[in-house]
Amino acid sequence: MPVSNNIQHKSAAYRSAGHNYISFGMTLIMAITCGMAVANIYYNQPLLGMMQKTFPAQEELTGFISTATQLGYALGLFLLVPLGDRIERRRLILMQTAGLGISLAGVALAPDACSLLMASVCVGLMASVAQQIVPFAAELSAPSRRGATLGMVLSGLLCGILLSRVLAGTIGEYYGWRAMFWSGLGLTMFMGTVLAMALPRSYPNTDERYSVLISSLFRLWHDEPLLRRSTFIQGCVFASFSALWTILALHLNADYQLSSEVAGMFGLVGTVGVLFAPLAGRIADGRGPQFVIGIAAVVMIGAWLTLGFWHSIAGMIAGVILLDFGAQSAQVSNQHIIHSLRPQARNRLTAVLIGGMFMGGALGSAGATLAWNYAGWPAVSVVAGSFAVLAGLIHLKGQRGHLS
Repeated sequence: MPVSNNIQHKSAAYRSAGHNYISFGMTLIMAITCGMAVANIYYNQPLLGMMQKTFPAQEELTGFISTATQLGYALGLFLLVPLGDRIERRRLILMQTAGLGISLAGVALAPDACSLLMASVCVGLMASVAQQIVPFAAELSAPSRRGATLGMVLSGLLCGILLSRVLAGTIGEYYGWRAMFWSGLGLTMFMGTVLAMALPRSYPNTDERYSVLISSLFRLWHDEPLLRRSTFIQGCVFASFSALWTILALHLNADYQLSSEVAGMFGLVGTVGVLFAPLAGRIADGRGPQFVIGIAAVVMIGAWLTLGFWHSIAGMIAGVILLDFGAQSAQVSNQHIIHSLRPQARNRLTAVLIGGMFMGGALGSAGATLAWNYAGWPAVSVVAGSFAVLAGLIHLKGQRGHLS
């Protein structure tokens, strides 16, 4: 993938000027805004019932709101995130943030289910700005601290995923579903203002045409065995993670007679595991990311043994903490690996990894749903635990040099 001499010269000058150092404050800002951005694709999940009541004649369409948002996010990963290698990152992040705000207003103002569906696709598309922030953080970080930096930023992202349902459920319960999206607009405007003041400018890593940029995703997949391995592992890890959160509310209601509101509070429990995950980044800096991936796979297998055999709320809490810690540790380490491959293609590498991760998540959710309908929680534990085992096996095979 050729890069013009002018682009190379500016990028080298930018790095040599000391811009590869990221302060704790900047890392924290990126972590928080990353979580705020990705939270927007999950607000609608606990609000779908309210949306259907608003448009009773179009219930079939509103049933696809969550799917449409996820589809928009996937499109953003593959169509917008690669642009971060070609367009100055600060400007691109601010443009997408503005687009996200407009899209949230579109959801809040939607007069019918069709408009709501289209606006939801746009929310997902623009919320992929979260994955513009992650490679920017990697670019700004010194190589010796990249794992710690990514650990904090990705902790913010996963906290956004976990806490979004709690926030949306609470605001929706008292003020209605439209109020949640107006609140999301306000948070996004605040996020954009902070980023505009805090983010440094950068130089693009390539001047390739957009069509060449997108086609290069396939070349990267073909040419980089570590990218393939990390994507397969992360896909399995996120499948295991998604299986839990897809079925958790049903399990708590059927087997413990607990409400969906209590299930949402488990998002707060999950953040305990996430907040310990920056430790995994520091270990990855010292011992190497492959070491951490192996530990993460073992922890996730242990989590599903706990969830499957310890039949109590205490067992659920312990299992959720372990699972979220393992999932986040693996993601930090896999991001660490791919961002070390080709610095000039960090956004495209991110697009491939996170795209594969969300495909795995969809597979995990579907598998967990089928398992639940067939044989309940024990079957879900087997299916989800199998994904964790598979992640560990792929890691071991790669370590032995058999996966290319």
